[in-house]
Amino acid sequence: MENTVKITAAEVNKLRQATGAGMMDCKKALVEAGGDFDKAIEVLRKKGQKVAEKRADRDSSEGAAIAKINDDNTSGVAIVLGCETDFVGKNENFVALANELAEVALNYNTKDEFLAADFGGMTVAEKLTEQTGVIGEKLDITAFERLDAPFVGQYVHINKIAALVGLSAKVDNAETLVKDVAMQVASMGATTLSYKDFDPAYVASETEARIAVIEKDNEELGRLGKTLKNVPQYISMAQLTPEVLAQAEEAAKAELKAEGKPEQIWDRILPGKMERFISDNTTLDQEQCLLDQKFIKDEKKTVAQYVESFGDVAVTGFKRATVG
Repeated sequence: MENTVKITAAEVNKLRQATGAGMMDCKKALVEAGGDFDKAIEVLRKKGQKVAEKRADRDSSEGAAIAKINDDNTSGVAIVLGCETDFVGKNENFVALANELAEVALNYNTKDEFLAADFGGMTVAEKLTEQTGVIGEKLDITAFERLDAPFVGQYVHINKIAALVGLSAKVDNAETLVKDVAMQVASMGATTLSYKDFDPAYVASETEARIAVIEKDNEELGRLGKTLKNVPQYISMAQLTPEVLAQAEEAAKAELKAEGKPEQIWDRILPGKMERFISDNTTLDQEQCLLDQKFIKDEKKTVAQYVESFGDVAVTGFKRATVG
């Protein structure tokens, strides 16, 4: 067959453009297919299936994270096209494929729907199998996140983290607001919007666990004669009831009185003491709650305070997709 079938450079290039396969692989596929373009694609797909079967147990923990927003900024998707090595994950053609796949993903609500979607005459899942054969590494969609809101924006950090943020309305400078908050999501890894979303049982168990860790650390620090860590009574604003805050304020006043501070200046000192009390006793919120975190561009503000500066608008949700 190889001696009788003549394959032109134009035919090879056409197949390369359609599949991304190497020149020699395309030529061999065309020869095996007797010069038939569609059959040659099937040859490459079968090769991909064989490679995919061999590499099914491989870890596709590298890759590229991509976010896309629709034309009217009401929907967004964030996906991760996973592969086995960082070398492939940074490859220009691989990143281009990830971007093409993300454009398709915009039209679907779930990962399963997306994998079954058409992609150049084959499904997305089949394209991944084909490219597994072309690239020689396991390819997979390791993350698929979708967000719908009156206004959606995105931020992508060096194709390793893709974040989406939804706003309740398109206000003036919404593009700046949503990008800044998406950057916060990418950087700080919040898991929920607000402490109000926490389950009380989770907060209680987490408090107990964190206090146990600090007390154990303090045992060692005490033996070494070093300064002990502060053991917080609470870790979330969800625990700081009006009664708890009132008790904290009374304790702060007692402290000022013991220090001999004139009562007429207490009003100037108390807000700072209460702010520190809340900060010391809301560590869980600062780690996991987007709106309660310190804003990365101005740590004097929380994210909630930054959002409020844009007027009548709220963050309705967020999504984060990461490589690895």
